[in-house]
Amino acid sequence: MTSSSGIYVAGDGSGDYNCDGTDDHIQIQQALDYAASNPGTTVYLKGPFTYNVDPNKMYVGSHTTITGDSTAVVKIKKQDPNFPTPSLTRAIFQANGGSAQDITFHGFEIDGNILNSWSVSGNDHVNMIQLYGSTDVTVYNMSFKNGLGDAIKINHDSNDNYVHENTNIQIYNNKIDKTGHEGIYLLRVSNISIHDNFVSCRNDAGIRLFNCKDASIFNNEITSENHGGAGIEIQKNSAVKINNIEIYENNIHDIRTMGIWIYGYGTYDKTAATGVHIHHNIIRGNGLYTDEVGGIVLQGFDGTLIENNIIDGNYRSGVAMRNSYDYVSPGSGYVTTLRNNIITNTVPDTRAGGTAYGVSNDLSSTHSFVMEYNCVYNPGQSNYNKISSHPTDINVDPLFVDNKAYDYHLKSKAGHWSDSSWVPDTVSSPCIDAGSPSSDYSNEPEDNGNRINIGAFGNTKYASLSGIAPVTRSQASVAESQAPVTESQVPVSQNPLISKMYDNRIREAYPENVYLDKPYLDVGNIPGAGIYRDIMWFDLSEYTDSEEISSATFSLYWYYPDVSRPEDTVIEIYRPAASWNPEYVSWNKKDNGVAWNNAGGDWLDKTGVSQGSTPYATITIKGSALPDNRYYELDVTDLVKEYVSGEYENTGFLIKTRYESSDYVAFHSLECGKEDLEPKLDIVNS
Repeated sequence: MTSSSGIYVAGDGSGDYNCDGTDDHIQIQQALDYAASNPGTTVYLKGPFTYNVDPNKMYVGSHTTITGDSTAVVKIKKQDPNFPTPSLTRAIFQANGGSAQDITFHGFEIDGNILNSWSVSGNDHVNMIQLYGSTDVTVYNMSFKNGLGDAIKINHDSNDNYVHENTNIQIYNNKIDKTGHEGIYLLRVSNISIHDNFVSCRNDAGIRLFNCKDASIFNNEITSENHGGAGIEIQKNSAVKINNIEIYENNIHDIRTMGIWIYGYGTYDKTAATGVHIHHNIIRGNGLYTDEVGGIVLQGFDGTLIENNIIDGNYRSGVAMRNSYDYVSPGSGYVTTLRNNIITNTVPDTRAGGTAYGVSNDLSSTHSFVMEYNCVYNPGQSNYNKISSHPTDINVDPLFVDNKAYDYHLKSKAGHWSDSSWVPDTVSSPCIDAGSPSSDYSNEPEDNGNRINIGAFGNTKYASLSGIAPVTRSQASVAESQAPVTESQVPVSQNPLISKMYDNRIREAYPENVYLDKPYLDVGNIPGAGIYRDIMWFDLSEYTDSEEISSATFSLYWYYPDVSRPEDTVIEIYRPAASWNPEYVSWNKKDNGVAWNNAGGDWLDKTGVSQGSTPYATITIKGSALPDNRYYELDVTDLVKEYVSGEYENTGFLIKTRYESSDYVAFHSLECGKEDLEPKLDIVNS
């Protein structure tokens, strides 16, 4: 059965090492010993079978993978109450020699057999996977249940003033159900990724980092069903520098104490505890029973950014600065920024005199909040406690789609995302397009109002839509369906001789999307969001003699953005190289099933050069300039005369910026709904 890179352990006699359901750690360890002597070996546990083992009997060597069928269960045996091993070293699997490297666990189940282990003295720390001094560890697609210790514990050193560099820990797609201590407990390690796990703890935290850095914790569901400690716990002690910790897109709910708890203590300068970013999480219903509760509770970290979260229905406080469990942070000057969050429905904590704040600072002499564009609403007591200023916050009902069902999408007349489609509502949330003007909104689908939504779906493809017109979408990344343009939909020109005209946006970031009926046109580049161009067409058939045309002026009304830009915006007009269909034109296509030769549109410049750089018309808007409520004019006389004379087919205008680098601006379009703001083509006859 042995292969060149794998050996099998079985309970039915078919393996290289065969177990009988009694002391199965013996055969598993024999297989692990073979793997340790043959680096790169995979040990495979065959199922269906339950392997009954003792703790402290199985040690994994370097460059070893231990995997198995999902029906293979490694289960701790009923233990002797007089088992003598100290609790801190008890574990089902440990690292060979205390420092094995390049270890992978995946695919099988570990059962802590709590009913037959509870009475053993000191047995509250019988861990399932415990690796001391190991690096390059991966644990995925595992199931852990019924434990009295940590499901996964990885530790380096015992010196608190230390963190191991580039440990490389990957923990993902695991189910950790009702373990006794931490679900995942990492100490003094770095370069960590923990994602897509389900964690439910009986005693302590779901995910706990002690003196760790360079960590990403994302897309996990963490709950405790009114047991255990914090959902995510970030702990710092001593002068070792802890930074670069990102916590995002997690669903943390029904935790007994705090949804997220971040704290530092001991002796250190505040520059040694920085760089925590908490964003796009849903943190709800936490603080069910204890005297230390809340959605997010923190102390002793500087420069923390908490943005675009839903923090709903937590006890005592949505977000708080507070010394918990008598931990005290050194020094002062700690600043945390709260931006674009929805903090709602804080529940009174009867154990703290009915306290129920949206945002609270119990450490106002040493810690402070910077409040930017949050929605704080309907706490049991007061929106703010000891918060000096919050001028850009709003305190109104955010209008969730269904708060009771925990659907925190924002209601929108244009549509909110629901499983597989956009669903229009009769009202729109005040949190749509209400976030910080400096925040990126480029991931929000069109129409996004060119401003981020407040809440956990802001700047995501699931952000509720701006505007009032409902749309139909088959998926979040796909733009609105385009119905054929009817004669009644064609805008009427202010020039009586121009009976029809069209304008379309085209976007590099959404190269297949058709943007025919947007209330704005935009050009230039937003870093991270790509390039924006426009294409327009005016019916010139009523003009028959180009020699009679003395001038043609194309005017655009600039209205956005209302902040300066790092670069000047040099707007240019070119001649599209071929006709295009407004019903289908996009970044990639000029008609249904017909691609441009060059993504972003084919054009000819004034000298006839394909994709050339000599425009028919140009104008510069300084990077320092702000919209000033007026039209900006471009002289397109030569291009219009070429069309009217019949020298070239009338293919309209392709509008772009010269450099397409940090120079984004937006103008009102033909669909803006205000005639005095629409683009104009004024032609003067001699």
